[in-house]
Amino acid sequence: MAHVSDLIESDIAQYLKEHEHKSLLRFITCGSVDDGKSTLIGRLLFESKMLFEDQLAAVESDSKKFGTQGESIDFALLVDGLAAEREQGITIDVAYRFFSTDRRKFIVADTPGHEQYTRNMVTGASTADVAILMVDARKGILTQTRRHSFLVSLIGIRHIVVAINKMDLVEYSEGVFNNIVEEYQAFAAEVGIEKITFIPMSAFKGDNVIECSERMPWYRGTTLMGYLETVEVDDERAQRLPFRMAVQWVNRPNLDFRGFSGLLAGGKIHPGDKVRVLPSGKESTVARIVTMDGDLDEAVAGQSVTLTLEDEIDVSRGDLFVKSDQPASVAKQFETTVVWMHEEALLPGRTYLMKVGTQMVSATVTDIKYQVNVNTLEHTAAKSLDLNGIGICSLSLDRDIAFDPYKENQDTGNFILIDRLTNSTVGAGMINFALRRSHNITIQHVDVNKEGRGSAKHQKPCIIWLTGLSGAGKSTIANLVEQKLFAMGRHTYLLDGDNVRHGLNKDLGFTDGDRVENIRRIAEVAKLMLDAGLIVISAFISPFRSERRMARELVEEGEFVEVFVNTPLDVAEDRDVKGLYKKARRGELKNFTGVDSPYEAPEDPECDLRTAGYSADECAEQVVEYLQNNGYLG
Repeated sequence: MAHVSDLIESDIAQYLKEHEHKSLLRFITCGSVDDGKSTLIGRLLFESKMLFEDQLAAVESDSKKFGTQGESIDFALLVDGLAAEREQGITIDVAYRFFSTDRRKFIVADTPGHEQYTRNMVTGASTADVAILMVDARKGILTQTRRHSFLVSLIGIRHIVVAINKMDLVEYSEGVFNNIVEEYQAFAAEVGIEKITFIPMSAFKGDNVIECSERMPWYRGTTLMGYLETVEVDDERAQRLPFRMAVQWVNRPNLDFRGFSGLLAGGKIHPGDKVRVLPSGKESTVARIVTMDGDLDEAVAGQSVTLTLEDEIDVSRGDLFVKSDQPASVAKQFETTVVWMHEEALLPGRTYLMKVGTQMVSATVTDIKYQVNVNTLEHTAAKSLDLNGIGICSLSLDRDIAFDPYKENQDTGNFILIDRLTNSTVGAGMINFALRRSHNITIQHVDVNKEGRGSAKHQKPCIIWLTGLSGAGKSTIANLVEQKLFAMGRHTYLLDGDNVRHGLNKDLGFTDGDRVENIRRIAEVAKLMLDAGLIVISAFISPFRSERRMARELVEEGEFVEVFVNTPLDVAEDRDVKGLYKKARRGELKNFTGVDSPYEAPEDPECDLRTAGYSADECAEQVVEYLQNNGYLG
């Protein structure tokens, strides 16, 4: 007689085997607040028998505690796991749940309904195959319904269910259902949504969720579960796309094996197929497709594999494998759609890290063409993007990348933006297309280089970047530094903040965005002068660490010397040589650093000039001594 534990293990093995080959559908529920999203998911979990007895008991207890009448279960409490959500009765974060039926496995994301949590909704939608837009039958199409519909369309979800919920509260009226369908179809035509399935239902009562409702005999369409079990998933579509695999890891366990590991983001690959590595363009032939379970004769989208090649070619993490006859595009300037997800606004000219596929590059938003009002779909001019803002932006990278437009392949056409200082994700985006100038502009080779020009001047070219508050003494010290270097026979040029604003930057004001652009232009000019072999001295408030870091990263290591003119605010304000602090305190001068605009002090400058107790000449001498001691003066 078989042992009980053996039978249990056998049942588990059989269960896992049955689930292993089921397709996986990822979907989201979204819509306005209190449309019944969490209730619907709770019912799906309940009906699919995916609850433990203690979970069910806890929910039954909470249902009574939070006011559910009678013996009914408040299914929303299965999903609203955060204490703050239970107290308020709303969803404020993305809650992911897993369940399965005999036909398919599911991962569902319950996304927030409040406008301020739009970024959470975008996060939940980014990997979804299907979007279920919940509509309260009593309220009809609301602003947030339109907002989420636009975002779903923007993200590229191809299958949309409009679940007209709470039909029990409108007496299962066919007329109410038809009016909502007509209104939504008119809006969908404006947005460009085509594949829509309308289902009248009651998540609370269970009508048309799992079983067809006898209370709505006028509806002859599918139930929600019937739809979810039969709709095509993106993995199936992805296999029909051109072959794409971003290299996640160069696998070298020993000297006899060199493979390239990654997840197939599209298409199929076989041993013997000709492949190209982008952006380099080098070609080879697939020798083997290696997995932990042995070699494969074919790999398809959604699988993680290791490819070996017949030729020794240079391949690195972030490179993209494509078939030779199905190449992706290569560029470094794009039109993109950006969804901003941070409290601190996106500013053109500021440099961010951009993660696209498995590659990390440096990216600058060069221009915001327009912002989209997701409530009205109106295009409006914008100089920045605030939290939850959506903008069509031009993006410039520090190197070429391989990509597909997002509409063709979401995996190779999406990216996130990361703050360089905090490493926080601040934005998500979609590549629309490469800008034409990206292909027309190339770097022109010149024979006389920076090192040669510097050697002829008997100096090491560098940028001396003086930063500090207005009135700290930057211009005075910079002028003295240049005098001392000039007397030593060195070749210099001084870029001063006020002087530059009379010419190159006379079109810029003093908003945060204009300050970012001011420093970006100065950094580029300083880089050109550095290339000319000069010692460049710049004196600018440059209040933001991110822009000073951007200026530093434009040049090679050791070529940027940050000098912090460390004068306390009260001392700088007492000097007030130009009377600017007085104007700022009276409200006559807006966005003044130290008063109503922040100054972010350097964290680790090469020179920290604590001006208290030292003359300007002594401070300038400290800078010159640093240059002498570190080999800049020959």
